[in-house]
Amino acid sequence: MIKAAFSVLLVLVAMSSIFAKYIPKTGKRIPQTLSRGWGDQLIWAQTYEEALFWSRSRNKPVMVIFHLEDCPHSQALKKVFSEDDQLQKILDEDFTVLNLVYETTDKHLSPDGQYVPRILFVDPSMTVRADINGRYANRMYAYEPSDISLLISNMQKAKKLLKSEL
Repeated sequence: MIKAAFSVLLVLVAMSSIFAKYIPKTGKRIPQTLSRGWGDQLIWAQTYEEALFWSRSRNKPVMVIFHLEDCPHSQALKKVFSEDDQLQKILDEDFTVLNLVYETTDKHLSPDGQYVPRILFVDPSMTVRADINGRYANRMYAYEPSDISLLISNMQKAKKLLKSEL
């Protein structure tokens, strides 16, 4: 009987580790309302200006996500984005993150129009990296759920450009 209970306990522990989400090195954090579901364990900037300040002071690029709460494309990307542990880990360790449900006054953040979802990178020198884009010619900064590997690749590119240019 004890052996059976121990076996069940072992299986439950093994299953829970399979479904574990990304947890930062500093330990589990209280979910922020600023995450809006894009990554509850990440520390999100509240405004574009705050993200730029953090970027300069920490020497990390900014990832800016434009989305709408009621947009089905934004919702689909958010689901995959928040569940990808590799992406969440890279963001937590190497990026300042900001998600916006409104447009900013900075026209550099909409180089090919205002659509959602749209993801852009800004380096600590406050340069919008228009050269880091997705796979669509008509929506250069759009990503779909199937584009997560391309997004991770572009995140690596943003990190690499940061180190080579500064």
